[in-house]
Amino acid sequence: MITGRGRMGGFAAGPSGECICPNCGYRLKHNSGIPCSNLKCPKCGVVLVRK
Repeated sequence: MITGRGRMGGFAAGPSGECICPNCGYRLKHNSGIPCSNLKCPKCGVVLVRK
């Protein structure tokens, strides 16, 4: 996975990867420009994390 410096000095994880529910394991392909933390799991409602 290619990573680099993101906006405001943070780290960008790149365009690939998955958004994963830390509660039930639901997986969703990451869409560039939409942070995983803005998405909720359709199964249990928990905020998704980037993997």
